[in-house]
Amino acid sequence: MGRKLVHTPEGVRDIYGEEYAKKLAAENLMMEKVRSYGYEDIQTPTFEFFDVFSREVGTTPSRELYKFFDKEGNTLVLRPDFTPSMARCAAKYFMEEDVPIRFCYLGNTFTNTSNLQGKLKEVTQMGAELIGDGSVEADAEMAAMVIETLSAAGLKDFQLSIGNVEYFKGICMEAGLEEETELELREYISGKNYFGAEELLQDRNVPSRYCEALLKVTDLFGSTDALAQAKRLVEGNERSLKAVERLEKLYETLCLYGVEKYVSFDLGMLSKYNYYTGVIYKAYTYGLGDALVKGGRYDTLLGRFGKEAPAIGFMVIIDDLMAALGRQDIEVAIPAKAETVEYTPGTYAECLRRAKEMRQEGRKVVLLPKE
Repeated sequence: MGRKLVHTPEGVRDIYGEEYAKKLAAENLMMEKVRSYGYEDIQTPTFEFFDVFSREVGTTPSRELYKFFDKEGNTLVLRPDFTPSMARCAAKYFMEEDVPIRFCYLGNTFTNTSNLQGKLKEVTQMGAELIGDGSVEADAEMAAMVIETLSAAGLKDFQLSIGNVEYFKGICMEAGLEEETELELREYISGKNYFGAEELLQDRNVPSRYCEALLKVTDLFGSTDALAQAKRLVEGNERSLKAVERLEKLYETLCLYGVEKYVSFDLGMLSKYNYYTGVIYKAYTYGLGDALVKGGRYDTLLGRFGKEAPAIGFMVIIDDLMAALGRQDIEVAIPAKAETVEYTPGTYAECLRRAKEMRQEGRKVVLLPKE
């Protein structure tokens, strides 16, 4: 029994020593970059009422939530995602606020999934939310901040892929797909499962011209040339065309930021979070099998909590970022280790005085008995 107590459950781990020092250093660098844009720190509870992350909100599936009960019988969950908490918080404290609100956060999230594939059940996320601004300039601010934040942590070779779920939704609407079919198709498209998507559309007897458009969505990725192809594919579909035009304007604005070399587009990019309504982001780098940054626009989510306001945000999975930095041999600078002052019974008072002086100078000091 004693040996078992020193182990951690599957999907969680201890972080200590130099590894933890590097993680803290990277977090500080990234948070300072976000704060330089005027974002203010916010801390929300580790657990919330179940309804904050319910199916209607469009977040993590119920089976993947850590659920428990309080003494009053309310169902509570450990947060799997920060965005619904941010939306709840904005609706509670800024209901009458008309000017844009900028939040940034750092904390752990929890996902109860058995299909780990090397992933942790508890990870640290850092992110930012811009609430109350529905402009393309807000989209650009968020995208530029993603790029500058990753750069601040030391990452050099990465790509920010940008999509717009309105493009896909526009085609689904024109094809007359039911919501259940759209959600199922979304899973196939986001997973690049061409054959699964094709079989689903055939089973639902979707007209061939719409089948072709929906299946070609998976091929619409790359440079701005992909945007031109996307427009040709949906001529006459106003909703999808506006989605592409939004991406074109976004690219023009990102060129003003000078970060366009990190940007690519993917019209087949979708998310398991159904609350995303427009522009969405994912950032990729070498050494990882999944995106280390995810985010996007969620203009209807705050309405679930009683405040009608557009919003956009992103989150970085810090654990994945640290893994990528390690695999790419990128060193994160950490503070110098503590100096040592050794004492004997006869020199303790003098050594203690010297250690106190050094600490007042901002130096780290360990006071040790001399062997």
